[in-house]
Amino acid sequence: MVFNSYTFIVFFLFILILHNLPFPWKVKKINLLLASYIFYAAWNPPFILLLWLSTIVDYFVGRALYTQDNKYKKKLLLVISLCGNLGMLCFFKYGGFLLENFTHLVNAVGINYHPAKPNIILPAGISFYTFTTLCYTIDMYKRKSKPVKSLLDFSLFVTFFPHLVAGPIVRPPQLVPQFETPHSASQKQIMQGLFLISLGLFMKVVLADSMLAEPANTVFNSKDHLAMLDAWMGVLSFSGQIFFDFAGYSTCAVGVASCLGFVLPENFLYPYAAIGFSDFWRRWHITLSAWLRDYLYIPLGGNRKGKFRTYINLMITMLLGGLWHGASWTYVVWGALHGFYLWVEKLIQDFRMRSKPAMVIVAQPDVVIQGFMAPRFLKKVTSSNFILALITFFLVNVTWVFFRSPDFTSAWRMLTSMFSNVPKGTVLLQTLTIIKVSLIIICMVVFHWMMRNTRVLTVVNKMPWWQLGIVWSVMILLIILSQESSSSFIYFQF
Repeated sequence: MVFNSYTFIVFFLFILILHNLPFPWKVKKINLLLASYIFYAAWNPPFILLLWLSTIVDYFVGRALYTQDNKYKKKLLLVISLCGNLGMLCFFKYGGFLLENFTHLVNAVGINYHPAKPNIILPAGISFYTFTTLCYTIDMYKRKSKPVKSLLDFSLFVTFFPHLVAGPIVRPPQLVPQFETPHSASQKQIMQGLFLISLGLFMKVVLADSMLAEPANTVFNSKDHLAMLDAWMGVLSFSGQIFFDFAGYSTCAVGVASCLGFVLPENFLYPYAAIGFSDFWRRWHITLSAWLRDYLYIPLGGNRKGKFRTYINLMITMLLGGLWHGASWTYVVWGALHGFYLWVEKLIQDFRMRSKPAMVIVAQPDVVIQGFMAPRFLKKVTSSNFILALITFFLVNVTWVFFRSPDFTSAWRMLTSMFSNVPKGTVLLQTLTIIKVSLIIICMVVFHWMMRNTRVLTVVNKMPWWQLGIVWSVMILLIILSQESSSSFIYFQF
């Protein structure tokens, strides 16, 4: 079941009515839990067993970790949780990838080995709910928070349907306390939630699917070298598509939770207005960046063990962040490029600190930001910063080539088309399509820049009622006119 379907609208209206009936709070939570399982079962019912297994194991292991004083038993319990969660993730998501690379390796050393290709189906959302349960057991091991009081609350925390399949990646302190006491949405929360759902569907259905998916697919599915303009339009189309698709899902998730009286963390904050790559990862997939920071980058040593280790830790974090997105070396290269960009950015910052510290920054300590370390600058919004944002956006688009391309051959062909005037490059896109993509991307970047230091609900709350009504009505009308299919969100495959 996807947010952009009429089935979900009926499902959600039924849950909303049920949640506001005068039932005891425990009954309402059971209703939400059952609804979450139905929501997930719409993809493939047998995979609910994996969800149950992960939930039950981590609930009891987490409680044992918190109360266990024997350090060897604590480590054993943590290993059980890590092996269980990461084992399932590795088998279903990386089993075929690992077997393929192992086969290439042994054949390269002269061993004739050709196993049957495994037929493994990737369970929807396994990367997201695995990270959700992992952070709980790791926090219990470190005693950063108290165990969840009931299996019902923990099960609902893991499977709460707005965030289950594609995030935001939530942590127990962000959501579990909301399940402990009765929650119902105020009129303001419901109106804000409905607006966010409309906005998220507008981003997904109108902009990502109807406007940008076709030119992106046309360009990236081509087997020929392309004209430079067509190549860039295809990459820019995907850049907009993946943002509107994923940010649209996150916006819908926050809106659905708000209608039920709950609060989910933000996952996007106008990333294409980022000034540099540290800033980009504060704004793109924020909950994943925070997870990588707290459970990978900092445990590796962060920026506490010297500059060389800082660079290594940054690269390891980004490589694994890339691999988290998919079982392909192209995703690893995507992560490596972001790691390289962060290296260059930090080198420049270190040089500026050494050469002109008084003129460049206000003296403040280094701080760990969403996933990475960088000095905190007190910057004013200037035209030079806008240029830096455009450079960042340009470099991000280069990385999207590897993210979208199915293999290195396709990625290299695309990069060649983008950065060299290929003789007799194939022209695929019509003039009207190029104009459409150009207008959407320009408006997107400008809108991100204008909104980079605010929130959409802050702007909405300041709008006159008639103006908000016009904007809202136009979005709903365009959603209805554009709803040709209920295609899945891109991040469902991760």
